[in-house]
Amino acid sequence: MANTSENTNDRKNSSQSKEQSEELPGAIQVLRAAQAQLTELTGREAESVSSFEQTEDGWILNIEVLELARVPDTMSLLASYEVQLDPRGELTGYRRVRRYERGRADRSQGS
Repeated sequence: MANTSENTNDRKNSSQSKEQSEELPGAIQVLRAAQAQLTELTGREAESVSSFEQTEDGWILNIEVLELARVPDTMSLLASYEVQLDPRGELTGYRRVRRYERGRADRSQGS
């Protein structure tokens, strides 16, 4: 009967280990992983994350990507990609939502 107690403890420890290994990543980990995954998929350098949001289904990020380097740098073409990730931070989809020159500011709504 001593084995029953040991088996119960083993199951508890195993279940605690499983819960710890299934912990979801934090925002910083998700942002870094998203940039790396998008760079790998597109072959283009992800420069920065301009926005992110945690949703019920995972994460949605906007990542700025260097599409075409030019001289001077202010003439380089950038693109903004919307990236969807699952709760574990794995990329599930992306799409380019905007393309622009680095030196151009967005037009404000009031202008």
